Amino acid sequence: MKKYLFNLGKNAKKASLYDINSKKKNKVLKDYIYLILKNQKKIIAENQKDLKKARKNKLKENFIKRLLLDKKKLLLIINSIKTIINFKDPVDKILKKWKRPNGLKIEKKTIPIGIIAVIYESRPNVTADVAALCFKSGNPVILKGGTEAYFSNKILANLFKKALQKNNVNNDYVQFIETTDRKIVDFLLTKMINYIDVVIPRGGKGLVKKVQQLSKIPVIGHLEGICHTYIDEKADLLMTKKITLNAKLRNTAICGATETILIHQKIINKFCNPVLFNLEKNGCKIIGDKKIKKFYKGKIKIAKKNDWSKEYLGPIVSVKSVKNINEAINHVNKYGTMHTDAIITKNFKSAKKFLKEVKSSIAMHNTSTQFADGGEFGFGGEVGISTNTLPPRGPVGLNQLVSYKYQVSSNGKIRK
Repeated sequence: MKKYLFNLGKNAKKASLYDINSKKKNKVLKDYIYLILKNQKKIIAENQKDLKKARKNKLKENFIKRLLLDKKKLLLIINSIKTIINFKDPVDKILKKWKRPNGLKIEKKTIPIGIIAVIYESRPNVTADVAALCFKSGNPVILKGGTEAYFSNKILANLFKKALQKNNVNNDYVQFIETTDRKIVDFLLTKMINYIDVVIPRGGKGLVKKVQQLSKIPVIGHLEGICHTYIDEKADLLMTKKITLNAKLRNTAICGATETILIHQKIINKFCNPVLFNLEKNGCKIIGDKKIKKFYKGKIKIAKKNDWSKEYLGPIVSVKSVKNINEAINHVNKYGTMHTDAIITKNFKSAKKFLKEVKSSIAMHNTSTQFADGGEFGFGGEVGISTNTLPPRGPVGLNQLVSYKYQVSSNGKIRK
C-alpha cells in the first residue's frame, strides 16, 4: 500500500512539471466526451455491477439513485464538460500589474494549486466532473471514490486517461486509486504531505469529519449543511410557500437543503399554517418551538435545543419564531455551518442587512437554498463546497482551483 500510494504521488509530481496549453486541454476534454459517448453501453454495464452490489447490500433507495448512471445522467456529465471547455483557461492570467516609483514591475499571476486528492462517495459523476475541472486548471488529481461506485468510477477515470494518451499528455494527470482497502485513506491523509497539496472530501458527514480530523494536508470542504430560510415580516406569502417547499423537499439529501425555517413573530398568524401545511401535506415532519406550536393546526413536535443544530438530510424541518431580523441573523450565525442561508422579504434594506451580516459562504435573497451548487452557479460543476473562512468559499469550480504568485522584474534594481 505504501509503495502504491507513493508511486501515485511521484507520478502526479512528474505530471505537474508539464505545461499544457489551452488548446490541448480543450482537445483532451473533447476527446473525453467522444469516448464517453462511444462507450455508453460499457459505462452503463459497469454501473450495473455497482447497482447490483448496492441492492444486494440493501442500500437505501436515495443512495441507489445517486449511484445510477443512465443515458440521461451521462448527457448531464457531457454537458458539464462542454461548459468547462467553453470557459477560459484560469491559469497564467494576469490579475493585476503595476509599476513602483523605484522601477520595479510587479505582476500578480494565476497558477495551479498543485496536486489535489479528492475523496468522495457514491456519485460516479464526480469522477468526470473533478477530472475535467482539475485538468483544465492545471492540477494533477488523485481520485479516491467510494467502494460502492468502484466499477463506474474506474471506467470513467480510465476513459479520461485514454483521452490524455491520445493527445500525448502524461496520463498521470488523472489517477484513480484502484483498491478498496479502507486503510488507504488514512495513509493518504497522514503520510502523503510531500506529494499532495490539497485534499477535498465530498460525501457524508462521517467522511468529511474523518478527513478534517485526520488530515495533515490542507482541506477544502464543509462538515455539515445546516441551512436556514428566514421568513421576514415583509415576505410575500405565495413566494414563501413556493421557496420553502423547494428549499426543504426538492432533494432532502443534499447539503443545500434547508433544515431550519425562521419566521418573524409578526407574521406567524398569517404565514404559519399555509407555509407549514404546504410542507406537511408533501410528507415533511414539522418540529417547532412553543410559539409555532401555539399557532400551527397540523401535526407538530416540540423542538428541543439540539434540534437547531441538526442536519436532518430527510423530510424533517425545525421551525423557530424570531422577534426581528437581528435575532434571525444571530440564530444563523450561532447554529449555522457557514454553508447557505436565505432571507425571504420584499424589503431590500432588510435583505441587504441579512446578506451582509450572516457568516454564510453563500447568502441568498428570495431564493431556494437548493441552488447551492457549482453547476447552478454556472461553474460547469464543482469539486465541492467550501465553508472555510479562507478562500475558496462556496462552490469550488474551475476559477477557484488556482492560486497566484507575484512576478517582479526590474532593470538591475537593488534595495538601499
